[in-house]
Amino acid sequence: MQINVSTSEETEAILAKLQSRFSVTSKNILMRIALAYSLTRGRKLSLSKPEDTKGNPYKEITIVGNYRSYYIALICQFYDIYKTDSDIPKYFKLHIDDGLRLLEKLFSESSNYNLSDFLLEHIERGIDSLEQAVSSNEPILFDERIRHTKVSNKGYFEGALKMLIGKNLKDESPIYATLNDTNLHNNAHIAVAGNSGTGKTQFALEILRQFVEVSSGSVNFIYLDFKGLKKDDVAALTPFFENTQTTFIDAPQVPFPLNPMSFIDTVNEKNKIMGINKLVDIITNYSNIGKNQQQTLRDATKDVFQGLKNGEYPSFKDIYDRVLEMEGSKASTLKEILESLSELDLFETKNDAKKSIFNQNYYLSLSGDLPNAIRFTSVFLIINYIYNNFMNMENAPVNDKLQAIRYVLLIDEAHVIFKDRKAQDLLEKILREIRSKGVSVVLLSQGIEEFNQPSFDFSSLCETAFLMDIKDKTNLKMMSKFLGLGEKDNTILARNMEAIQKGQAVSNLKGFKKAELFEVGQFWKSL
Repeated sequence: MQINVSTSEETEAILAKLQSRFSVTSKNILMRIALAYSLTRGRKLSLSKPEDTKGNPYKEITIVGNYRSYYIALICQFYDIYKTDSDIPKYFKLHIDDGLRLLEKLFSESSNYNLSDFLLEHIERGIDSLEQAVSSNEPILFDERIRHTKVSNKGYFEGALKMLIGKNLKDESPIYATLNDTNLHNNAHIAVAGNSGTGKTQFALEILRQFVEVSSGSVNFIYLDFKGLKKDDVAALTPFFENTQTTFIDAPQVPFPLNPMSFIDTVNEKNKIMGINKLVDIITNYSNIGKNQQQTLRDATKDVFQGLKNGEYPSFKDIYDRVLEMEGSKASTLKEILESLSELDLFETKNDAKKSIFNQNYYLSLSGDLPNAIRFTSVFLIINYIYNNFMNMENAPVNDKLQAIRYVLLIDEAHVIFKDRKAQDLLEKILREIRSKGVSVVLLSQGIEEFNQPSFDFSSLCETAFLMDIKDKTNLKMMSKFLGLGEKDNTILARNMEAIQKGQAVSNLKGFKKAELFEVGQFWKSL
C-alpha cells in the first residue's frame, strides 16, 4: 500500500500561497504540518464525500519521507483501524486537505502570526499535555494472547442470594433480602453508614458470612480495613475468620499475596504503556512528588519492564534500584516512597499463576502506623488490581432474573479512602461497571455526607442502603437522599432516627417499610 495523495484544486492553491508567504522550500513540510494539525482538532472525517483530486499528485516519499510508520500510526490510532487498512491513503488526503484549509484560515486572520510562532506554540502545548497527562480510570483489557494465562475466569453462584438482614422490632419477624434479584435490585451494592460502636462492623461481618454460607462458598470476598486491627481486635474476630475460612493479612507483617503490577499487559505495547502510566499515577497521587520525579518513575518502570522476560513482573525494589541508578543516592520523596514500598514487603513479588486470590477470602488490615502515603498507595493498588482483573473476566450471567455473583469487595472507612476527586471518579466507575461481572461492593462509612459528593451521589449507585446511628441526625434532607426516600417518608424517618439504638437501622430495603426501624443482623449472634 502506497501513501500517494492528490490534493484538491483548492488546497493546492493554499499550498502555493503558504509556501510563498513563509518562504518554505518544499511543500512536503506544509503537508505534514497540515496533517498533524487536522488530527489535533479531533474531528473524524467522512470517506463518503466525493474526492477532489484536481490538484497535484504527490508520491509517498514526499508525503511521509522516512517516517511512514509514524504517520500511519497516527491515522490508525485516530480511526482505530489496522495498519494494512486500504482506506489509510484516503484518510491522509482528507486530513491534509482539511489541515491546509484550517491553516489558511488561521494565518489569513492573523497577519503578524508566522509559521515559527505556530510551531513553537503547538509543540509547547503538546509537551505540556504529555507532562500533565494522567492515566484514566479505564480498566486495562489484556491482549487476547495472554488473557487466558493472566485472568482466571472465576466461577459464580447462580442461585438466589436470600439473606437474613435482621428482624422486625414489633413482632421479631425475620427480614430477608435477595440482593441479586434483578426484579427488585439493579445491583447488589450496599452502603452502610453509622458511627463507631453502632454495630456497623458486626453487621458487615454477618453480611459477608451469609454471602459465603448461602452460596456454599462459591462467593468469595476481601475486607479492606484501612485503619488496621489491634491485637485485641484480631482475637475478637478469630471466630469470624474460622467460620468463613478467611485468611487474615496483617500488613506489613505479612505481605498481601499479589503483585500489584501484574495487571500490566506485557504483550500489547500500547496497553503496557497505559498500565505503567496508571501505576505511576496511583503512586504519585498520594506521594506529592513533582513532575520531574514522576517522569523519572515512569522511565524507571519502563526500563525495568523492558529487561524482563515475557510473563515476569518486577518488584518495587527493582524499580527503586533503577531510580537509584538514574538519580544517585541524593534524598528525594520518590526514593523515600519506593524504599518504603520495597522494604516493607507489602506485596509478594512473584505470583503463582495457578493460585488466584479471588478463590479465597481475605481480611486485609493495613497498619495505622504506616505512613499515609504508603497506606493510600497500597489500598489503591489493590483496588485497581481487583477492578482490572474482574473487568477482564466474562460477564456473570443473569438467569431467571437472578444476577450471578462471584465476589464481594468490602471497603471499610470509605469516607477516608474516597475523599479526593480522582478516587471518587474511580469508585464511580467501579460501582457502574463491575456489577455486570458479578461483584458486589459494600461501602462502610461513619457518616453520609461522604456519599453525597457535589459531582455525584454514590449512595444512588448502591441499590441497598442501611443508615445506623450517625452524628448529624438533624440533616433530614441528606439522610433522605442517602436512602433514596421521598418527602412523604421524611416524618417517619426523622422520628425513627431520634429513637435509634445500637444495632438498629433504617433502610430502603424492598419488601420492608421504608424508614422503619429494625434490628440488623450481628455476626456475634450467629455463633
